[in-house]
Amino acid sequence: MSSHNNSSSSPNDPRQPSAAKPYVPPMVLPQDLPVDYAGFIAVVFGVAGVMFRYKLCSWLAIIFCAQSLANMRNIENDLKQVSMASMFAIMGLVTNYLGPSRPSPQSQQK
Repeated sequence: MSSHNNSSSSPNDPRQPSAAKPYVPPMVLPQDLPVDYAGFIAVVFGVAGVMFRYKLCSWLAIIFCAQSLANMRNIENDLKQVSMASMFAIMGLVTNYLGPSRPSPQSQQK
């Protein structure tokens, strides 16, 4: 048997059910939200993948885009950043895999 009394009408119970209020999270302005580092890193890797034709950078940009999309807090600003980063990443992958191949160093020496 338990020694606890489940009735709230006990005289030495300090809880007051009438004073309980449900938790309401505080409103945070969009400019006060923390910086989305995954979205910024996705843009940097996407641009590097397109400009320098690094496949790894384009794949990392896709991964960081997915992470930023999953952790999106401000739908307006973050969606713009994620869409731009994903476009750079997709452009990098398309140009790396479907574009003209880079000349090898041996063919330039002749």
